[in-house]
Amino acid sequence: MATVEHVISVKETVMELPSLPPNQGMEALKDIVFGSVAGMAGKLIEYPFDTVKVRLQSQPEHLPLRYTGPLDCFRQSFQTDGVRGLYRGISAPMTGAAVETSCLFFSYRLLQDALRATVYPDVEQLPFLALVASGAASGSVTSLALTPIELIKCKMQVPLESTAHKPPGPVALIASIFRHEGIRGFWRGQMGTLIRETGGSAAWFGGYEAVSSIFRSRSATPMSASDSLPVHQQMIAGAAAGISYNFLFFPADTIKSRMQTEDITRLPANQQRQTFWSVGRGLWRQQGLKGLYRGCGITCARSAPSSAFIFAVYEGLRQHFA
Repeated sequence: MATVEHVISVKETVMELPSLPPNQGMEALKDIVFGSVAGMAGKLIEYPFDTVKVRLQSQPEHLPLRYTGPLDCFRQSFQTDGVRGLYRGISAPMTGAAVETSCLFFSYRLLQDALRATVYPDVEQLPFLALVASGAASGSVTSLALTPIELIKCKMQVPLESTAHKPPGPVALIASIFRHEGIRGFWRGQMGTLIRETGGSAAWFGGYEAVSSIFRSRSATPMSASDSLPVHQQMIAGAAAGISYNFLFFPADTIKSRMQTEDITRLPANQQRQTFWSVGRGLWRQQGLKGLYRGCGITCARSAPSSAFIFAVYEGLRQHFA
């Protein structure tokens, strides 16, 4: 009899466990579609600035530097290739923006649902640290899909030393990477992407949630965590998120860009590729903190409007198709 009662008790306990919300399939589809649209729209705005950032980051370690700063890089790039040169290689990052943003929003929402179903079943709004942890986890997952796309993007953004040859396209670059390094070569710089995306996504979502919470607390009418903010407040929160994402973990992105833009065809056959940490140490010895943050100003300047637009578009589509 005791055994039967024990079994019934266990069954009741299992049935009482909270479950994830229904219609996960439709919610996931919305995250993927809306995140992709928002990410690609933001990429169109920021891409010329991103090109300048990568060119500044990938300058050779010896002096004098090719560019004296962002404005000089803009000027030289525009004189050489015009607007088309600033948008060179945008096909890969457009795909990357769609993948990155949709993965971030999808995994961020899914992780929140999982926490509500297990750790915080009776809480409408998750604690701030739980939101930050969800953002970090979503970034770490996204980094695996993002590294190969960013590798091609960075290689296409950096101009060749010789202008006599036509710059290779994405297909030629993919073939070259596979020929010289195999499948593993497509994840060159993964450590930098992992650090940037994990920490950066925590700062991105954390910054957005923190500023949004401030706006809700100061609203003239009481607002819950599920209430949508006015568009201008969404954009302010998104801008703060973009600056937080880029500034805090920019050195990891600098090291990643240097690793990914290295010309592997010029390396001696017996020379090993440098690791993330060896590149970082070398850059620190030669250029110090300034070298690790080269291009950070223009990156934060372009990330503010881009991130503001991404959150506004995503939240707007979510609200419209709720």
